[in-house]
This record gives sequence, C-alpha cells and structure tokens, in this order.
Amino acid sequence: MTAFYRTCFAVALILTGFGCGGSLGDDHRNLDEIREAGKLVVLTRNAPTTYHFNAQGNPAGPEYDLVTAFAGHLGVEVEFKVKNSMSEILEALKQGEADLAAAGITKTDLRGKHFLFGPAYQEVTQQIVCRRGGVQPDSLEELIEKNVSFVVVAGTSYEENLEKLKAKHPDLSWTTTTDTDTEEVFELVWEKEIDCTVADSTIVKINRRYYPELTVQFNITKPESLAWVLPQGADDLNDEIEDWLEEFSNSGDYDAVIAKYYKYIPKFDYVNIATFQRHFRERYPKYKNLFEKASQQYGLPHNLLAAQAYQESKWNPRAKSPTGVRGIMMLTLVTAKSLGVKSRLDPKASIMAGAKYLHKLKQRFKEEISEPDRTFLALAAYNVGRAHMHDAQKLARDLGKDPHSWEDIKEVLPLLSQKKYYKKLKYGYARGREPVRYVQRVRDYANILARELK
Repeated sequence: MTAFYRTCFAVALILTGFGCGGSLGDDHRNLDEIREAGKLVVLTRNAPTTYHFNAQGNPAGPEYDLVTAFAGHLGVEVEFKVKNSMSEILEALKQGEADLAAAGITKTDLRGKHFLFGPAYQEVTQQIVCRRGGVQPDSLEELIEKNVSFVVVAGTSYEENLEKLKAKHPDLSWTTTTDTDTEEVFELVWEKEIDCTVADSTIVKINRRYYPELTVQFNITKPESLAWVLPQGADDLNDEIEDWLEEFSNSGDYDAVIAKYYKYIPKFDYVNIATFQRHFRERYPKYKNLFEKASQQYGLPHNLLAAQAYQESKWNPRAKSPTGVRGIMMLTLVTAKSLGVKSRLDPKASIMAGAKYLHKLKQRFKEEISEPDRTFLALAAYNVGRAHMHDAQKLARDLGKDPHSWEDIKEVLPLLSQKKYYKKLKYGYARGREPVRYVQRVRDYANILARELK
C-alpha cells in the first residue's frame, strides 16, 4: 500500500526544491559554453506527455521531440537526465546539473521567483479527476462538504494552486505523496484506494484511455502555460529558445509534434475503452503468440498488429461484415486467396495473412517516406484500398500538400467523397473519412497496448 502524508509546513520548500531563504546563484553554462561542449543537458521525467520509450524501444514524447529539435538548431547533442519528481527536477536545476528542465512544467508565480521560464509552448487546465461509480463532486464546495479523499503529488503546480484556493476555502484539505507520480495516482483512483486527484488536462486526456472509469469532474484553474525552466541568469539561452520556437512554430513543425502525440486521440468514449479493456483480459491472451510470431516475421510492431486486429474484429475470429470481409483481420475473399488463405476463420492464417498484407502495402509506398507516416499510409490503404490512396496522394499534390505526410493526407482523404473532387480522380468516390478514423483508432489501441504489454 502506498504511503501518503500531509504536508503542513514550508510549501515553498516542496514547490521549488529549496527553502524560503534559498537562492540560485550563477552556477550555469552560457550559450557559448553549451555550443563549445557540443551537448545540451536537459532534466525531464518519464511519462507519456514528456519523455518515454515507445514500443520499439526508442525515446519519444512531446518534450523529447521539442528538445531534440532545439538541440539540432544549436548544432549540439542532447543528454536527458530523468528524475522521479518535479521537486527532484527543480532541485537538480538549482544545483547546476543541467542547462534546462523540460517536463511539462507549469509556469507559476512561486516558481518564477526562483527560476527563469522560457516562452510558453502549450496551455493546460488543471482538473479534478475521480472515478465512475465513486464519489463525484461537481464543485469545490461539494468536494469539501463530502470530505473527499483527495490526493496530489507533492512539488507540483497542483499543490500551489490548491494553496491559493485554500485561502478562499479554509476547509479545503488534501493529502500529498512523494512516493508516486500523477500517472500512478490515477491508478490509485481507478483501484478505489482514493477518491480523487488533480491533473493537467493533457495528462488526463492520454491516461483516460488506460483507466476508462476516470471522470473529469470540473476545472480548478483557467488555462495555464507550460514552459521550459532555466536557471536565473540564463538569458542568452532563453533568447535563443524564443527565437527558435517562433521559427519552429511558423514552419508548422510545432503543430506536427502536437498532432503526433495528442490530435490523433479520438474523443473519449467510455463504453468503447471499457470494452477494449475487457476484451484485452478475456480475448487477447488467446492470440498473443500469433501476433508475436507475425510481428517477428514481417517486421511490424506487435502492439500495432494486435491493435489493427482489434479495430477490425474486436479479436473475434468469426467476425463478418455486411460487405463480406471475414475473420480476425477481416480479409476480403480476393485478398485471402491471393495470400494463400484457405479459411478466413482460421485465426493463425488470418493474422499471418493480415500482417503480410500490411507489410506488402508498406513496401508499395516509397522507402524515403519516413516513419511513422509510412505505416499510417499503409494502414489507411488496408482500410480504403491502395487505389484510393493513389487518388488521395494525387489530390494532395494538386492541392499543394505533401503526399507523403499523414497529416496532409488525412485532410485530403475526406475530399474523396465530394463530387467536385472525386469526379476528376481515376478511382472515383470513396468514403474518405473512414480510413482517417481507422488510423486514429488503431493508433489509440496500439498506445494502450504498448502500456499494457510492458
């Protein structure tokens, strides 16, 4: 059982990593020293919204992508130092262990007294998160009246905002923990060990896929800015970050990073996600080895294949659609015959054939198309057909968009159902919104599986 304790003294010590009389001094490198060393040292934390390793074992996350891009601008490498909590991150920055901290850090007045904040790059709202079927307060007053078991992570901006609210609501109380992070507290709420917690809206959005019973009750803040944190006096580095971020945003590269990690996530559907979790427990184990074998044979991520199969059939080997596609990978009769499948209802034959077909579709897109775009284009082709994808790519070129970018193609595909566009295309009408939704859902399931299969 995780131990919790209530902090009652020296909020500044927790929120900033040092006591009320502390100061930072000048223990930091300037921009020229960073360039001369050829390395930017960055503090972060391991979480889906910051820095983590994906299913292929490669570093990923919004902060990873942004920092790596900035380091490329400087012409240096990046060394990431992962800390366990916000308190540890800020204390390490104070001690001169790094050049900056990039960890989804909210810009607050208290932190601003001790650190230099870079330019804002994202906005979040802090939300009260509880559990379906448990206590569900609709307001701060109700949270107080019901004496809700309420836990937040020490050293976060959540605690700083709660302290401000307590000035107006003296009866407001909560428990803090230093043993867990926000994602782990979500699990405690989900397991009914505690009633509620507070988290940023971005963190909530991603984690509700893993814990579908979590509910957002109400916001406790207006939108707040996230920014990188630097030592006081690091003005030259901050100026460089401002110039780079403006250029990075104007080029569209920033939007691409945000889209990569957030925009594909569909609107939360409790019933759908809860059903997925149930099927994962009850159905997935029967086919786990088959997905692993197909993954190894065709060089496709295991979680991606399993996610695609779930999107196709809910892992039901006898699934059948009104259009005649059948089996766990929902193969057409023509495709199944071309791949040597005798029975589409045979799970092993279907999974191996589906993986082979997706692999072949990937090969039909140019090798220079980078990942993950190439995989997303192949998934869309699996759904709508390679012929219609040819049309979509042609239309993308005609509209001045990149035919090799999934972000551009997913904007073009819906146009295939509009007569003024499809009448000029070789293969004509297609339900273009369907492959866009298809890829979104496969990505979502794949991310849930990546977490479940760790």
